[in-house]
Amino acid sequence: MEFRIDPASRLPIYRQLRDQVREAVARGTLQPEERLPSVRELSRTLVVNPNTIARVYTELEREGLINTRPGLGVFVAQPKAELTTKVRRERLQRLVDVFLTEAVHLGFSAEEVVSFVSEQVKQFRWQSAGS
Repeated sequence: MEFRIDPASRLPIYRQLRDQVREAVARGTLQPEERLPSVRELSRTLVVNPNTIARVYTELEREGLINTRPGLGVFVAQPKAELTTKVRRERLQRLVDVFLTEAVHLGFSAEEVVSFVSEQVKQFRWQSAGS
């Protein structure tokens, strides 16, 4: 996967990179056990301070999206469902509320939002309910 940063963006570089990895995992572009570039490699490629890359990897590891194997590198982690169903639903509810609030303020109808979400859902990798 090729990572990109936009120096003109108001979003900090570490968030740009973190969000790219999170989205790539969600879409299935990055698969479990796939190796990511080392901190040094990625910092050299993007011409970014290595501490920035290390911060991204630390946050993603804390979230359980990646894991570091000493001497081997950084890898996409196997998906886990450690949170209870109730907590997961509460988090999703907050995110959906923010999304729907923004959609209302942008002037979309409920039907337009449902149609848009239905199309976008097809672009992501979903786990079966039992896993």
